[in-house]
Amino acid sequence: MRALADGEHSIGELAAPLQMSFAGASKHIKALELAGLVQRTVQGRNHICRLEPGPMAQAMQWLQTYEHFWTERLDALEIALRQPEQYPPKE
Repeated sequence: MRALADGEHSIGELAAPLQMSFAGASKHIKALELAGLVQRTVQGRNHICRLEPGPMAQAMQWLQTYEHFWTERLDALEIALRQPEQYPPKE
């Protein structure tokens, strides 16, 4: 997906730096297509892929809804873990 952030690429172009076969890369692209994150178009023998930003934006919006809650919880956990134990283990 990082490579597709720069623009459209063929499956071969995406697979080469990762030393993947076309079939292996195509399988991964298919999973991203099913998730609505990538769109594939066939131009002759080339399968051209591009990002679909809509679903990712929706996911980011959903995550931002809970960001404040989890930040507070994780901060509280960090404080609790840094405090000395109230009840040290018995020897």
